[in-house]
Amino acid sequence: MTFEKSVAVFLLILVPLSIAADILDWGRNFGFIYAVLSIIPLSIGLSIATEKVAIFTGPTLGGLVNAIFGSATTLIIAFVALKEGLVDLVKASITGSILSDLLLFLGLAMLTGGIRYKEQEFQPILARVNGLSMTLGVIAIALPTLAINTSNLVDPKAIEQISVMVATVLIIVYGLTLLFSLKTHSYLYDVSVAIETESDALEGQKLTGIYHQLWLWIIVLLLMTMGVAFESELFIKDLDSVIDGFGFTPLFTGVILLPLISDVAGIVTVVRLALKNQMDLTVATATGDSLLITLFVAPLLILVGGRMNPGMDLDFNFFEVVAMAVAVTVTNLISFSGRSNWLDGTLLLATYFILGVSFFYHPV
Repeated sequence: MTFEKSVAVFLLILVPLSIAADILDWGRNFGFIYAVLSIIPLSIGLSIATEKVAIFTGPTLGGLVNAIFGSATTLIIAFVALKEGLVDLVKASITGSILSDLLLFLGLAMLTGGIRYKEQEFQPILARVNGLSMTLGVIAIALPTLAINTSNLVDPKAIEQISVMVATVLIIVYGLTLLFSLKTHSYLYDVSVAIETESDALEGQKLTGIYHQLWLWIIVLLLMTMGVAFESELFIKDLDSVIDGFGFTPLFTGVILLPLISDVAGIVTVVRLALKNQMDLTVATATGDSLLITLFVAPLLILVGGRMNPGMDLDFNFFEVVAMAVAVTVTNLISFSGRSNWLDGTLLLATYFILGVSFFYHPV
């Protein structure tokens, strides 16, 4: 059993504790803490199950599985928050997920990998293709905000229409990026993987055994998804009172805290890959996750979440737009060379820390 799986299994004991804290009314702080900690092993389990199912289904269908379930924790928390009317928190979480993927995940990976290896290399085409797509996605998210804030456009109906049209275009673009990476130009993404996979082991197994394993991981996937949904309800229920007690704003909570809670598995994954000197896969994972948030998760929240709460649109806080532009620019400048070291990782982490401090003191 890998370290990642061992941690997830050990932390699963927190799930019944969070249920007990809610039923026995141990207090909002205990309920919040147990719910937050319970999401961590569930999200790790969700990530592992998604990878296993993708191995069985093949690259094309596996890409769709990763697209749907790879961001399940983020989506579930966002939809639960929207149901509670926490629109600003959800918008901030979109920004935070992009910042954490590009700056925190990639920064930690380059730092830890650079400490073990003097310099690491990866295919520049991976960073270039994903970086250009990310730039388009951030521009598309930013332009409605700029249009609204630089004109007299205050009609809620007009803002909704702009948001829906932009979100539709972004989802189409994401579909085209999947077609590009999985079909027409898959050779560009054909990176070598030194970590052990199950694909070779499956060759010698009987078909019935393969289907049994597939159904097992599908069941695990569904159970983890339901667990995350349940814990998200407990987490969001106590969120307002707890963040007020700590003096956090919804903006800081959404940008910094929620992404850290919802994607612990992503941090573990990229650091583990970097320590194995698998920088092609590390960069593809970090930039691919940010692309997923920008071109799929955010538009989906606009199209579906907008029906749950009309305030869910692309009228973001102006500082969020600036932060996303900074993150994309710094990441592109560092990653386009195809080489990384510990200093590159430090620069990305320093950028994330400076933005985090700025969001903490931002009054809105």
